[in-house]
Amino acid sequence: MIIIAKLKAQAGKEAELEKVLREMLPKVKTEEGTLAYNLHRSLGDPTVFVFYEKYADKAALGVHSATPHFKEMGKALADLLDGAPEIEMLEELGNID
Repeated sequence: MIIIAKLKAQAGKEAELEKVLREMLPKVKTEEGTLAYNLHRSLGDPTVFVFYEKYADKAALGVHSATPHFKEMGKALADLLDGAPEIEMLEELGNID
């Protein structure tokens, strides 16, 4: 299961949002079933951050979404985001690994 999560920072809060998002990386690394959790920033719009997430299955995504650190991040994002995150769920059909 692949997730693309797009988050847009409020103007002037880009650094604060980046800090909150970066803090998730070592925490998510310990989650069983999380195969990739990559953070990116848009080159065209520095207020836009994108996570590329890959989970072994839907259950692993559920475990990730239920962790205390995921819930804490959600609370921290409330004052930093310009609008709701855009979440897209994808089925992987192939790769070059």
